[in-house]
Amino acid sequence: MKRRVTGRVTSDKMQKTIRVSIPRRVKDNVTGKFINRETVCLAHDEKDEAKLTDIVELVESRPLSKLKRWELVRVVSRGAQ
Repeated sequence: MKRRVTGRVTSDKMQKTIRVSIPRRVKDNVTGKFINRETVCLAHDEKDEAKLTDIVELVESRPLSKLKRWELVRVVSRGAQ
């Protein structure tokens, strides 16, 4: 079963590639407070349909390049333009 994640597009300047930020909450070991962290990944966007600030859904794929390991499934919602 391939993992599916949802995140926000932070860059669409590359051809057929988008940079997506995936937020997560982590508990701090010392204070016990929750900290907001984000994972950044590069994803393959074949049709160049995702734009900056869009919320997108990604699925794991085989390695497509040195850093690309995800593919765009769909654009969940459009960001403010």
